[in-house]
Amino acid sequence: MRKIGLIVAGLAILLVIVLTSVESRREKGPPAYNAAAEVTLTGEVQETREFFCPLSDEQGMHLVLRTSQGNVLVHVGPARFLRSQEIRINPHDQVSVIGNRVNYQGQDAFLVREITRGNDVMILRDQQGRPVWNR
Repeated sequence: MRKIGLIVAGLAILLVIVLTSVESRREKGPPAYNAAAEVTLTGEVQETREFFCPLSDEQGMHLVLRTSQGNVLVHVGPARFLRSQEIRINPHDQVSVIGNRVNYQGQDAFLVREITRGNDVMILRDQQGRPVWNR
C-alpha cells in the first residue's frame, strides 16, 4: 500500500513539473496592435506567402516587402478574408503599408493596418488596430 502511495506521489510531482515547463514556454498570445507606434513602409513585394500563422491562429497571407532597410515579413490577414474581399497582391507590386513592427516568438514581423497600391487602398484594421475581419 505504501508503495502505491509513493508511485502516485511521484507521478503527481512529475505531472506538475511537466505542466509548469510547458506553460512557461508558451507565449501569452499574439502581440497587441499599438496604434501610437504606427510606421509607414514603402517598397516592392518580393513574394506572397500563405501559411499557418501563429499571430492569427489560422491560414494567413504574408508579404515579403523589400524596403530601403531590407526585407520585412508583413502579416496581412487571414487568407479566407482576403479571398472573400478579392484582395490580390502580387510580386513586383509597389506598395505602401501602415502598421506596427512586432516581435513574436523571436521573429521580427509587421502587422499591417492599411496597404496602398497605386490608387487602391486596402483597410485591414480600424484606427485602433482592431482587425476588420473580426466584425
